[in-house]
Order: sequence, then structure tokens, then C-alpha cells
Amino acid sequence: MLELVIQTENLSKSFGKTRAVDNVNLSIHSGEIYGLVGPDGAGKTTLMRLLCGALHMDNGKATIAGYDITNQAEHARQQIGYLAQRFAMYEELTVWENLQFFAEVRGLPSKEWVQRGKEILEFVGLEEFAGRRAGQLSGGMKQKLGLASALVHRPRILLLDEPTTGVDPVTRQGFWQLIIRVVAQENVTVLISTPYMDEASRCMRLGFMRQGKIFLEGKPRDLCAKLTQQIYELQGRPLQLLRQIAAKHAAVENVQMFGGRLHLRIKRGQAKTLGRLKSEIRSAGAIVDHLKPIDPQLEDVFIALVEK
Repeated sequence: MLELVIQTENLSKSFGKTRAVDNVNLSIHSGEIYGLVGPDGAGKTTLMRLLCGALHMDNGKATIAGYDITNQAEHARQQIGYLAQRFAMYEELTVWENLQFFAEVRGLPSKEWVQRGKEILEFVGLEEFAGRRAGQLSGGMKQKLGLASALVHRPRILLLDEPTTGVDPVTRQGFWQLIIRVVAQENVTVLISTPYMDEASRCMRLGFMRQGKIFLEGKPRDLCAKLTQQIYELQGRPLQLLRQIAAKHAAVENVQMFGGRLHLRIKRGQAKTLGRLKSEIRSAGAIVDHLKPIDPQLEDVFIALVEK
């Protein structure tokens, strides 16, 4: 049976009249990658900060690897590596000096952190940049340094708060490969928040968060199966005109743009009327390349949930 390493019971936090985290219950097991998704202001960052001990809860209970974060805070923090949205590195220090600082803050003696530091820099691909000042690193390399700093003390749990925001897709891909390797090679449990649905689909389980609550969770494929309305993909040109016409069609509940395509969420039992949509588009002088049913994606599920 897998060990339960993150558990919360009715965890709550308010700022004035704003309920940032509202009776959240989480159960995350060893070796799991659990993703938090939700709109800005949903409470994801506040929840992360509660779990790492940066904020005090108002109500509820939370345990980290069996340690109560209220009564056994130091033991709980030792189990965690935390990477915030904006990693607070010291830009005038080198990569190696930053790693040394975070290791020594954790209380690691040099005989432990020096070897671990070399290993972790090699792991994230920064070994040849150990002498470079952190301020001279690219955005992707800074994220790697943040991950290395979070891992230097061999934590059992990684809390990653939107770690790839603002970096290019290739860098995001490389960062995720590192996360998957960390889980596989060091049996680390990961709780990650992300605004990107392609990243969310890599998680083993997801929690959709809004207004401080987790109102739906499950495996990505199971969540996609919960969307009972059909999704149709519409492709043609000009795309903006297609979007305007589709949004007015009686059978269409929602229209979203996905790159050079549109996703139409169809009202229940209305798919048979979509033949008229093609005619309306052509009558307006636009071109339809295809209009076909597709399997729902996480973006479709997320948009539908937020609307409800």
C-alpha cells in the first residue's frame, strides 16, 4: 500500500473577508504527481504556502510525511523542497554559491552537500555553469537552478508553484522531463500548480480549484470523460468570422480558440443541427475545412467547470 505523504483535513485560510483556502481536503501518495489547476485567485499559491509552513492556517489540519505542520513544523519542512513562482535566487552569486547557500540554510554540513551539489547540478544539466553568476542565466537555466536548490537536501516532497510560467515551450518540456526523472529516480512526491493544460495532462491526478475549494479531482482521462456534452472541432478561415458565427448558433453552448482551430461545445441532443452551421458560414463568405466531433481535452473540461 502506498504511503500517504500529504494529507489535509478542512484546511482553511482567510485574508480579511476573502476565503483564500476553504475546507480543502487532499490525500496525495508517495511517488505521485498531483496537479492543481484553476483560474488566477483560486487559492493554489495560498494552499502551497500553507503546506510549506510559510503561512499559518486558520482552521483544519495538515500532515507532511506523517508530521503535523502546526506542532511539528521543523520536521515537516525538512521533508519539503519548495519552488515558488518567482525563485528568490541571489543573482550576484554563482550557481554553485547559490546551491551552497540553500544547502547550508537547510543545515547540511559540507561533507554532505558538496557531493550532493555536484550530483544535482549534473542531474539538471548545470554542471558546466557552476561558476556563472545566477543573474547571467537564461530563464530556463534559472528554473533549473531553482529545482536544484529545492532538491539539494533530498526532500521527499516537491511543491512547485507554476514553475514554468514565462518560459518557452521547449524549456517547459525539458523541465517536465526533469520532474518525471526526479519522481522515478528519487521517489519524490510532487504537488505542482500549472496554468498549462498540456502540463496538467502529465499529472497522475488533478484537482480543479476555484474560490478556495477543490471542487473536482481525478485522473486526467477520467475528468475528460465527465464532460457529457459533445465537442466539435471547426477549422477554416477567416477564423474570427467562424468564431462569431458559431457563437450565435442555437446548438453551440461555448466556443473556444485552440491555435488555428475552434472547439465548439454542443448542447445536449443538438448535434444534428450543425449541418445548418456549415451553410451559415458559407453564406457569410467564409470557408469550412472541417467540422467534426473530437474527444474532449482538459481545456474543454476546465472551461466547462469554471462556467458552472
